[in-house]
Amino acid sequence: MLELRPFCECCATPLAPTAGTAFICSFECTYCARCAAQVLGGRCPNCGGELTPRPARPARLLEQYPASTERIVKAGGCAPAA
Repeated sequence: MLELRPFCECCATPLAPTAGTAFICSFECTYCARCAAQVLGGRCPNCGGELTPRPARPARLLEQYPASTERIVKAGGCAPAA
């Protein structure tokens, strides 16, 4: 099951578990739409994998399967894609 991390790892923008504005790689590194497109060029800076839209968890299932509360943010943000 996806962790649904609560913040962009680059800029710390909050990302709601029901919002369709988060992007993830296959390791669940999580970024906001702006960072994924404009800063990272659609590639994860950790693994180099493709960033794809994170599916939203239906609100009715969040109580049973809550989103992660762990804050993972890179100190200093992410370097722009080369």
